[in-house]
Amino acid sequence: MYNNKSFLAIILARGGSKRLPRKNVLDLCGKPLIAYSIEAGLKSKYIDEVVVSSDNDEIISISEEFGANTIKRPEELSNDTATTFDAIKHAIDNVEKYDYIVLLQPTSPLRDSKHIDEAIELLEIKNADAVVSVCEMDHSPLWSNTLDASLSMKNFLTDEILNKRSQDLEKYYRLNGAIYICKTDKLIEEKSFMLKDNIFAYVMNKQSSVDIDEEIDFKMAEAIKNKRVRK
Repeated sequence: MYNNKSFLAIILARGGSKRLPRKNVLDLCGKPLIAYSIEAGLKSKYIDEVVVSSDNDEIISISEEFGANTIKRPEELSNDTATTFDAIKHAIDNVEKYDYIVLLQPTSPLRDSKHIDEAIELLEIKNADAVVSVCEMDHSPLWSNTLDASLSMKNFLTDEILNKRSQDLEKYYRLNGAIYICKTDKLIEEKSFMLKDNIFAYVMNKQSSVDIDEEIDFKMAEAIKNKRVRK
């Protein structure tokens, strides 16, 4: 609860993963990957309830072990055609009403309770309907372009960009997948956390923004976690 507004954290975790099998329960520095998001939600000063929605019994069992409430998601909401909103709406319909929904993806183990609390505080400061976490891009998209079958790089970059140093280019930011917060009614109305208006960015550092999709992402998160433990 924050300023008389209630917050439900939802963690969506399917059992299937094509690029990194069983990634949500893989051991990351002594804990299953999903445990980090559960613990971050439970340690938040403002989150009222943490719910894991999954089609997988192993994920549900591990989630309950680490203190989360769970919802068994039906198969039709767990396949490749089901949308994130479909799964979130199912979770919303199976719990009591909360003012805000906080989506915590289990693939962001370096996002912690401090990040969540700061994002919620930003929501209040901005009087926003939604807040989404971002981080600065490693490389400016202004240095990129498409290639055709010939691989020709003619006009790949404009003269204006070509003559600029990278540090002089405007900063660009990307969604990092760590935190999505939205007023429940607005989320249901627009069927997305990315509202058309009154939405603001919570900026996170790059190290805390690792989003695990492939094995290289997992190894990067593991290295950062181990470095933090040593410190």
